[in-house]
Amino acid sequence: MPVAASDYPFADLMWTFVVFFGLIIFFWLLITVFGDLFRRRDIGGGGKAAWTIFVVLLPVIGTLVYLISQHGRIGERDLRQADAIRQSNDEYIRSVVGGGSSGADEIAHGKQLLDDGAITADEFAELKRRVLV
Repeated sequence: MPVAASDYPFADLMWTFVVFFGLIIFFWLLITVFGDLFRRRDIGGGGKAAWTIFVVLLPVIGTLVYLISQHGRIGERDLRQADAIRQSNDEYIRSVVGGGSSGADEIAHGKQLLDDGAITADEFAELKRRVLV
């Protein structure tokens, strides 16, 4: 027979929410620990395997020990990864936009190449036409 809502006291409902919230936090911490663990480059496969076994066999203790022992370095690794991603995105945007050089810079560089004899007058005219369009 199904449980009616009137048979489930408010205190039990609140306790259910607390337990559910605790489980969500615990799984979030597990994902954080494993994400950081497998992203690390300062320990080898044996160290990663040992941490994984420790966290899998004793999940609460293993997670807490990892978080306590690596607390400062997790944030540093996250910042380094975010900076690397930002730099990569900035370089990609610069390459797509054209390297950040203005048309005048390209024409001046082309004129220097023309004066040095590296390009012909026709090539310089084509460069100017392409920049000015």
